Amino acid sequence: MASPREARGRTAWRRGRAAETRCERALARAGFTLLGRRLRTPSGEIDLVARRGDLTVIVEVKARPRTEDAALAISPRQRQRLAAAAEALMAAEPSWFGASLRFDAMLVGADGAVVWLEDAFRPGD
Repeated sequence: MASPREARGRTAWRRGRAAETRCERALARAGFTLLGRRLRTPSGEIDLVARRGDLTVIVEVKARPRTEDAALAISPRQRQRLAAAAEALMAAEPSWFGASLRFDAMLVGADGAVVWLEDAFRPGD
């Protein structure tokens, strides 16, 4: 029998996967091609990587009951980690990157609605 903590962890994992799937669909509707999901690098994990033309986007997905809380969950430390992970990914998969790189946040609320914050932050912010 799972402990309450383990049960909460499984629930959060399922919620995160469902949120990523919603975000993938939003990216596809906007003409992006998904290059990777839950990519592990030495500097940390990248939720989604997608490309449209010469633009590559690194997407941080956050699912919370309220999208406002999801936005606040992307801390300065996490932004630094994402920038470092993007650098590691660029070295490992240079063909994935075009002339432009953007860091987006996609926030998913309890109702399943996706709020897409394009150019949500820049490395060094």
